[in-house]
Amino acid sequence: MAGEHGAHARPTSRTRRAEGEERRCGWCRNVLPAQESVGRPRLYCGQACRQRAYEQRSATAKAGLSDDVVLVTRAELDGLQDRLYQLRCAIEDVQTLLTEKPTKAELERSLADLVRSTGRLDRLWLNGKAAG
Repeated sequence: MAGEHGAHARPTSRTRRAEGEERRCGWCRNVLPAQESVGRPRLYCGQACRQRAYEQRSATAKAGLSDDVVLVTRAELDGLQDRLYQLRCAIEDVQTLLTEKPTKAELERSLADLVRSTGRLDRLWLNGKAAG
């Protein structure tokens, strides 16, 4: 009985995803293809990503660090902080503009700046992995 419950509960919880949510590689964060077969869901898009993830787990274990520790260089951290500052400024610009009854063109320009700031943050993960 317990074996049946465990076997049934595990796949259900893993396959239940929000509408439109995609599975991503545990290393490079690329979207994984939809899994059509039964079995464990893929965690990585290929052997290279699986190997890099293993190497990272081994290095953090040897250093006595927990699995959720992320190491970045000072330059990477400074870049992230700069990008977050740009995003905050873009949000503040939109907020200020909304209090001034903007024209459609002004609002579109301000929102485009906001989206552009967010896009740079979105690409940070992939750039960081490729550089490391």
